[in-house]
Amino acid sequence: MNLPVKFPTQKKPKYITKLDQVPELSSQEKEALQPVAEKYIFRSNDYYNSLINWDDPDDPIRKIIMPDVQEMDEWGRLDASSEEAYTKVKGLEHKYSSTALLLVNEVCAAYCRFCFRKRLFMDENEEVTKDISEGLEYIKNHKEVSNILLTGGDPMIMATTKLEPIIKKLREIDHVNIIRIGTKIPAFNPYRIINDPSLLEMINKYSTPEKKIYVMAHFNHPRELTDDAVKGLDLLSKAGAALINQTPMIQGVNDNPEVLTELFNKLSFMGIPPYYVFLCRPTSGNKSYSVPIEKAYEIFETARTRCSGLAKRARLVMSHATGKIEVAAMTQKTIVFKYTRAAEDIDSGKVMVFNRKPEASWLDDYENPVEEYSVLSSPANQKSDVQLSFDPVDEILIG
Repeated sequence: MNLPVKFPTQKKPKYITKLDQVPELSSQEKEALQPVAEKYIFRSNDYYNSLINWDDPDDPIRKIIMPDVQEMDEWGRLDASSEEAYTKVKGLEHKYSSTALLLVNEVCAAYCRFCFRKRLFMDENEEVTKDISEGLEYIKNHKEVSNILLTGGDPMIMATTKLEPIIKKLREIDHVNIIRIGTKIPAFNPYRIINDPSLLEMINKYSTPEKKIYVMAHFNHPRELTDDAVKGLDLLSKAGAALINQTPMIQGVNDNPEVLTELFNKLSFMGIPPYYVFLCRPTSGNKSYSVPIEKAYEIFETARTRCSGLAKRARLVMSHATGKIEVAAMTQKTIVFKYTRAAEDIDSGKVMVFNRKPEASWLDDYENPVEEYSVLSSPANQKSDVQLSFDPVDEILIG
């Protein structure tokens, strides 16, 4: 059986940008997948490919990184959460009052097939800029912004000599308290961390006791937590970074309670809190990766029941155009959503109750809410056209 092999430590992974560089794929598979790779960028490396069991056509790591012909199905749109609408200056998004995103590059160590920002890696995209001076000026002039997320692309693929000046300039802005680095490097290429002491020195310098650097890791499946990945995470932690993990729920990767339970538990054992589990955005090409909301909730809550309190801190959310919305509860008849962050402050904390719709994969698939409530709205402005009365059989499901 062609099981995943151990990759030699201290070796710099070789990048793979063409299907012809993947000997485990048959010539027929390469021919069938080539149009997909031409439409949506393909990139992996020999370390990450070594985690795949090539004898298993349903291998979850293969699902993460290898093109799938179903990506050609017409579904969704490139900017499913209307991120471009919140772009204030080139390379900077400001959607939530205290948080801004700096898109610092348009390159990743490898490309997840279900990427929600695949538009950034297309030739015609101009949202990312290598000159962040305009973004820094915007942040300086908006003192409500206390939290900066460096993203893209993957900031950690940048050489430390290019990443450090960005961190340094942000640290010089007094009202920026948290710097977050969104990265899948610890999963895709832990040697970027292991073999670069200057990266750890930089984090140690700028992640202070009062103002931490958060590394937002993206481990989607427990098999990604190899010995070397764990070593890389431990080095980041010892350097002073605060580590948390977030993952989308992806069909064929982690859409079962056993896998999520194992992922949550392993992360908690390492002292890394599971943060958000995202519903897969309805981005172009992502239909075969999406899990219906109500099924996702059942999987998510079942996994959480099998974890300790420290391992069950994750929340199931979607990054909707109007805000970050948690799937908060479900009954026999209804499903409950709650804004954890909202583009409009008045919606923060708002609760929406809908009749269940099993095939729904996004908030927009639900029709008129049967009840809404916001603690920030006056009673006169609240929409409660239908008064719910739960009978004994309408009890909360799983949590």
